[in-house]
Amino acid sequence: MPKTPPGQTRNRVFRFVRDCLLRGDSPSLREVQRHFGFRAVETVRAHLTALVEEGRLVKEPGRARGYRLPKRQSQRQTKGQTKGLSAPVPEWSAGRLQPVPLLGEVAAGGFEEAIENPEGNLPVEIPDSRDLSDYFALRVRGESMSGAGILPGDTVIVERRGTPVSGQIVVALLEEEATVKRLYLGQGGMELRPENPDFDTLRPPPGSCRILGRVVELRRQVR
Repeated sequence: MPKTPPGQTRNRVFRFVRDCLLRGDSPSLREVQRHFGFRAVETVRAHLTALVEEGRLVKEPGRARGYRLPKRQSQRQTKGQTKGLSAPVPEWSAGRLQPVPLLGEVAAGGFEEAIENPEGNLPVEIPDSRDLSDYFALRVRGESMSGAGILPGDTVIVERRGTPVSGQIVVALLEEEATVKRLYLGQGGMELRPENPDFDTLRPPPGSCRILGRVVELRRQVR
């Protein structure tokens, strides 16, 4: 490829690898070589090694596609999201990007069917102490949580691990359909409360509701 000013090609390599990682795909050396038209794969290796030394990428030993973005403390709540998710959900620790299954809106076909036929994956930073299987993504349908900043078409990242506590926003399974609500536990039993006065609080009979996980992240596509 034509000569470029010092550092410019490396920056382009970094941006390409970064964008691939953010899509949940760690590119191989050959893929980077083909994208830029380098004559030798060692040129790619030299650029990636330099990026690791500069702290812009991290290489996991023993993995052919083991490059990832550096660990970092992640505050994934925008100003509009903080109202609904700031407490009692703790901030995320540093982790690694992993593909989390997107289970769609979970319509009348049922939640279990959606698990077997995910629509694709979303790249999500998973804490190093957690397993990928503990997470899934779900598109929000309806306006029952609009007061918490969760709107129709938003995508929530859900963590299965741990026991949800009163006050958390959770995904609950009612009659094979998932719903996003704020959980409250009291002497009268479980309540699933909306964040919109136009919707009623749900009080499922004992044994009829399963909490699938707590919402830990909200994503919104800007149109």
